[in-house]
Amino acid sequence: MTHIATIHLCGQHVELVPLSHDHHDALCEAARDGRLWELWYTTVPNPESMAAEIDRRLNLQASGSMLPFTVIEPSRGLPVGMTSYMNIDAATPRLEIGSTWYAARVQRTPLNTEAKLMLLTHAFEMLGCIAVEFRTHFLNQQSRRAIERLGAKLDGILRHHMRMPNGTLRDSCVYSITAPDWPAVRAGLTHRLGRDAE
Repeated sequence: MTHIATIHLCGQHVELVPLSHDHHDALCEAARDGRLWELWYTTVPNPESMAAEIDRRLNLQASGSMLPFTVIEPSRGLPVGMTSYMNIDAATPRLEIGSTWYAARVQRTPLNTEAKLMLLTHAFEMLGCIAVEFRTHFLNQQSRRAIERLGAKLDGILRHHMRMPNGTLRDSCVYSITAPDWPAVRAGLTHRLGRDAE
């Protein structure tokens, strides 16, 4: 794998489409649902900075290190968040799934489970990744539990890994799913998705 082409992933509960400035206004509305930028332990763009965040992600895509998606809720056809393949190492290959946020109303729904299942399936089965990584704030217990429910294992903690918008230093928990882990993880996510959709 030398380059990750843009893709459109479509499921029953979620669509992942290439990020575009056309999604700007709807993404602003999605961020307002829960005033997500006020959460101190994560980084979600506020409506005033959404255009700059879209630019940032598209610039990283142009450099080959990110493939950003707009998350669409199919029942309404509206953007409800963002996610991405990031820190792409095309030579190995391996990547991280991150920079993810969702409007409050779709959190803890089958949307996230299916999005992760589609992204992981494409990474392991189409791109041939040897590992997929997830990172989150040490103190973000909601995110850590969600990553662990996927079947990812904690690799370690990067101390003082990055500075947050409020000036505090973040310790980042690094999780991964490896290619040998994938069949069991896929089975677990598929089962959970069927149960959550009931």
